[in-house]
Amino acid sequence: MDKAAVVVRTRKVLTNRLLSRKQFVVEVVHPGKANVSKKDLKATIAKLHKVADPETIFLFGFKTDFGGGKSTGFGLIYDNLEIAKKYEPKYRLARAGLYTKPQTSRKQRKEKKNRLKKSGKKTAKK
Repeated sequence: MDKAAVVVRTRKVLTNRLLSRKQFVVEVVHPGKANVSKKDLKATIAKLHKVADPETIFLFGFKTDFGGGKSTGFGLIYDNLEIAKKYEPKYRLARAGLYTKPQTSRKQRKEKKNRLKKSGKKTAKK
């Protein structure tokens, strides 16, 4: 099917000034298609809301209705990328390719945790 058959609607658009973002529910009607990629949805929403940088759009929590053909999810549009990096959780930033988790071995993490536990006990006794 072609992209023209996909309809994207945003509902319950709320401007959250405290977090410098717009938040909304995204409804996607995609008859005959299994799903629509988030990349395509970002491009469509960027045009719909006149967003300069599509990197500031975060889409998540999509559920496909029973029988297919329609999906519903949640979306956020931040004012700029710095604010997005400040308020978005690390796992969503990692999905968008804006954050890389530091790679350490399991043993190193456990040793660090135990060292912190040990030093915490010594300071508590004083």
